[in-house]
Amino acid sequence: MEVVDIEPLTTIMPEARSHLVFARGPGDLQVYETLFQTSGATGSESGSPFNHEVRTDKDVYSSAFRELYDKFHLIFVELQAIREDLPSENKKHHLVSTSESYRSIVGACTDKLRRGAVSTRGAESANGCRNQASALQAIELIWHLCEVLFVEAAPVGALMLRLLDWARPHETDAVEKTVREVLQSESPAQHRRYWEAVTSCVLQGRLEDARHMLAKQASLQPAAQDIFDLMDDLLCQMPAYDPRDTQTRLAEFDVKWRHWHEGVDRCLRNDSFSDSPRLEVICRILAGDEDTMLAHKELLGTWYRFMITSLLYSRPTVRPANLHYYAQSCMTSFLCAGSVPEPLDNILLGAFGFDTERVIKDCSVALSNPWFVAHLTDLLDHCNLFRSHDRHFGFELREFLLLEYASGLFAHPGLWQLAVDYCDHCPEFGRTYLERQMKRVPLDTEHKALEVLQIYEHRQMYEQARSVCKIMANRALRNSRLGPALSWAIRAKDGALATLVAERFLQDYRVRGTFSDVDLIDNLGSDMLLSDRLTFLGKYREFRKLYEDERFREAGKLLVSLMAAKIAPSSFWWTLLTDAVLLVEQKEDIFSVEQTYELMSFVEELTSPFQTSAPSEAGGPMQEEDVTKVELFRLALARNLATVVVKEGTVEVC
Repeated sequence: MEVVDIEPLTTIMPEARSHLVFARGPGDLQVYETLFQTSGATGSESGSPFNHEVRTDKDVYSSAFRELYDKFHLIFVELQAIREDLPSENKKHHLVSTSESYRSIVGACTDKLRRGAVSTRGAESANGCRNQASALQAIELIWHLCEVLFVEAAPVGALMLRLLDWARPHETDAVEKTVREVLQSESPAQHRRYWEAVTSCVLQGRLEDARHMLAKQASLQPAAQDIFDLMDDLLCQMPAYDPRDTQTRLAEFDVKWRHWHEGVDRCLRNDSFSDSPRLEVICRILAGDEDTMLAHKELLGTWYRFMITSLLYSRPTVRPANLHYYAQSCMTSFLCAGSVPEPLDNILLGAFGFDTERVIKDCSVALSNPWFVAHLTDLLDHCNLFRSHDRHFGFELREFLLLEYASGLFAHPGLWQLAVDYCDHCPEFGRTYLERQMKRVPLDTEHKALEVLQIYEHRQMYEQARSVCKIMANRALRNSRLGPALSWAIRAKDGALATLVAERFLQDYRVRGTFSDVDLIDNLGSDMLLSDRLTFLGKYREFRKLYEDERFREAGKLLVSLMAAKIAPSSFWWTLLTDAVLLVEQKEDIFSVEQTYELMSFVEELTSPFQTSAPSEAGGPMQEEDVTKVELFRLALARNLATVVVKEGTVEVC
């Protein structure tokens, strides 16, 4: 029988002489010791100073599951888009198709793990792959049964066909390998396991395969041709239900099946196969003899296959409501006396009893990773199966399991983006949970920070978005990456932070004589209005461009307006004076009388004894050489004023 629960790995902890405290996190446990010592520990012994991390959800870190998580996420998002007002038949078809897509992904992952177990050299790794493949096979079995009973809700008649398909052994099953080996051999009738394969085909309801192999045997025994022909008639004439027929056809099928079954019983009463014990065994199976079936336990493998075989040959029109009774009876008969049902048995028994709550609960206990129960519960919730017995239970259970699964995804550096959509589709607590978990996502790269920012902005979580921008701006500023720092500060709409970055740009300019990231500064646009210092940075860069293009008059006008606005940092005043001197010393007259007076006023204000913040060019108190420079600048302004007064006062005479 497939194993659902894998024996948990033992985590060896260092010897602890004090009480241990467990703190549960997303996908792991943190274990640490307290100062409270256990009895028997002496006062001189100190506890371990270390924290121990115990991984509780290792599947989320398995590369084999990465593709499964991605594809499950895509199907989950598509499922949430289904409209509630769809006609019931259309909605049912969509839900069944969704369930089949989920199962196909699980099956593909199972096959991948099996191949990995074969190709892996290490014994421990190969064993781990086999354990995971076994667990996934059990998950696929549970999901398929839930699909048949809950999602599709197969009606009487079609139910038997769906259960036959569900219980069919996997191609890796030992019995299935035997059947395939016999069928593919050159002479199936002479194979040493021939009759074992024939009986297996009959037990599985594969009557065409059984007829094919019996025909091979009949050709080798001409004397027994009559009884082989009789068996072939029984196998050929067994009615097969066509699910496309209407309800009236079901009654017709039931009549035909009873007539056929009476023929099988007649053959047993007449000892028609007394000369061939092997064929008599097959006839007893066709008659629904459970004792004969139980005598071939090793070919059935599991109690639920025994149940399906028994129903196929005794009650093919079984009603869904009666499945739990037959499941309980067959499990009791199949299991040895005193044996305890495994977790998988209890889960399947709950499904046959249409107890969705029990199925979800038992799966949650038996399976370490919540991805299966989260998606299964979501699918069943779309089938309105939880709302029937409690208006709130199903909704709350679905949300709890989805958020539990999302917590494991958030703990993975490559899967946390998937968790966002799961939170989005939890209307009650999803947004709160998303805010809390997103704070734990490390912003270790700008690409990840942009992803986080986009998530916040798309959900109108503007405060959280601003917080991300501030963090990234400050980090870039600490690393002297002024361009990114300014970009993040602008996105944060934080005036104080923008001021700080702009001042760093100006300081860098004073040291180097050039601006870094000029493209960013040149395209500030209206963002420069975020703060006075940022406005000054943008306008001063515009002044430098005009000066470099030798558009001196426009540059001078802009420089005077910057001085008059008094938005420059005090440490930058000398730079402005130096720029003004360069313009004054040009051959042409750059400044008008009014502009020259503005410059003089700026110089006087800078050197005023009441101006306590007047700096030197080096950034400290004004020195003697700074005073000399100021005097020279005054002289240059006086000469410029004398020149422009004469020119502006002169009237050109024609």
